[in-house]
Amino acid sequence: MPKSKLAKNNISASTQKYLDIAEIRDGVVIMKDGSIRKVLMASSINFALKSEDEQEAIIQGYLSFLNSIDFPLQIIIQSRKLNIDKYLSELSVKEKEQTNELLKTQIFEYKKFISELVSLGNIMGKKFYIVVPYSPKGDIRKGFMEQIGYVFNPMKTILLSKNIFNQYKEKLETRVNKVADSLSSIGITAIPLETHSLVELYYSSYNIDLSQLQKLPGEDKMNFNE
Repeated sequence: MPKSKLAKNNISASTQKYLDIAEIRDGVVIMKDGSIRKVLMASSINFALKSEDEQEAIIQGYLSFLNSIDFPLQIIIQSRKLNIDKYLSELSVKEKEQTNELLKTQIFEYKKFISELVSLGNIMGKKFYIVVPYSPKGDIRKGFMEQIGYVFNPMKTILLSKNIFNQYKEKLETRVNKVADSLSSIGITAIPLETHSLVELYYSSYNIDLSQLQKLPGEDKMNFNE
């Protein structure tokens, strides 16, 4: 095996052994302990602009949502410097397509203004995620010996057959639908992320600086083996 390929494989194995994720399949995150997760991106509510009655209704609705959940949830608020590369690229395309020189100049100046505003203002964007888990073992903590075994063999993974995976996924979907429906009642839209979006999310989360410089290839260029 060539040295470059061997080194690449070693780096990949070294990175993977510190992650709890075994694989991402069909919009589902499969963990090394055999449990699975779905990640929902949630919309936000401008609570401060609501009337007092509306605020009270939202609070009561959220309390009802929490009381109705009989499984663990993880709510994540991710703050990142606002990335407008895609928006700027779209403006550049419109600029090139524009035949009116005055409009072309205005698009150029607007693009420059937006770029400088975001850069100098250090504007942050927030995204909200809800992680819904399902574990066939329940939410029982690992025993001491199992934890010790995992430390010495972190690459150990419980492989799920297609049949068992589909059974677990069906039960997970029931939880996801319950969460989405409950949040919808208080004006929050929660949409499950698909495989490509999950890969991008974890890539940017574990490689914050690198993800700004080196983007992942498009979905059509990535093979997920689904």
